[in-house]
Amino acid sequence: MNKKTYAGIPEKYARLDDAQVVLIPVPYDGTSTWQKGADKGPEAFLHASENMETYDIETKSEPYKKGVYLAPAITENSSPEKMVDTVYKTTKNYINQEKFVTIFGGEHSVSIGTIKAFNECFEDLTVVQIDAHADLRPSYEGSTCNHACAMYQASKHTNLIQVGIRSMDIEEVDEMDENRVYFAHDLYEDWEDDALGQMTGNVFITIDLDGFDPSIAPATGTPEPGGLFWYETLAFLKKIFKKKNVVGFDIMELCPLPHEKSTDFLAAKLYYKMLAYKFKYSNKKNNDDDE
Repeated sequence: MNKKTYAGIPEKYARLDDAQVVLIPVPYDGTSTWQKGADKGPEAFLHASENMETYDIETKSEPYKKGVYLAPAITENSSPEKMVDTVYKTTKNYINQEKFVTIFGGEHSVSIGTIKAFNECFEDLTVVQIDAHADLRPSYEGSTCNHACAMYQASKHTNLIQVGIRSMDIEEVDEMDENRVYFAHDLYEDWEDDALGQMTGNVFITIDLDGFDPSIAPATGTPEPGGLFWYETLAFLKKIFKKKNVVGFDIMELCPLPHEKSTDFLAAKLYYKMLAYKFKYSNKKNNDDDE
């Protein structure tokens, strides 16, 4: 039996030696506090990807032909701290192989490890977080590696830009730099350009799927009303890929539902669209006329 590949792509595009992209699944759901099931997210995402057309209409491209290596899933779950450390070491290993590293979780605590790795490998890093929740608690339920703490270290050690935030605890107010936060209720015309002006050259993007409005992405652990929609999110991401050096990204918090597959497919399309933007615009970041 042939080894499983991302999106069912031919094996010749899925070998580590030749692939430009590495995809690391992290089926972890050890600290979530409401709906469980984010550990099933990577499997649902991969299944949806297998049923996705691989020609991207907008960019007129087939991103998978750049090569996507589906790495072995990280299954460490003995503690949040050990999971984060394993994610950090694995991510850094692939970055050091000069791959474009992407991660699919799992709950958002996974990003603590990915961001640490990227921050050590790329100078002057901006982290762009699309999320319903601030995730800025220094610790929660006895751990600094809880999903509620996912962005705390990023806020201290990187240039953190937060987009779509509409739920937080009062203790997070003191940890937040509101000059770099674009609350969902305050998004205004051309807010994307203001956010871009806050970013450094190297950018890592972390997306919690609850950043989207639950009307288009209901299958998340904590769906919050008032979120982002598909095309406005793509417009923002497209600007980042055109203007900045996106060094990697992760997508988190798909909590699949038995009879609702639209969020699975949204996640699959989002991942592929971000690859399409990466390869179309990686050499054209300063060309404002590219579409």
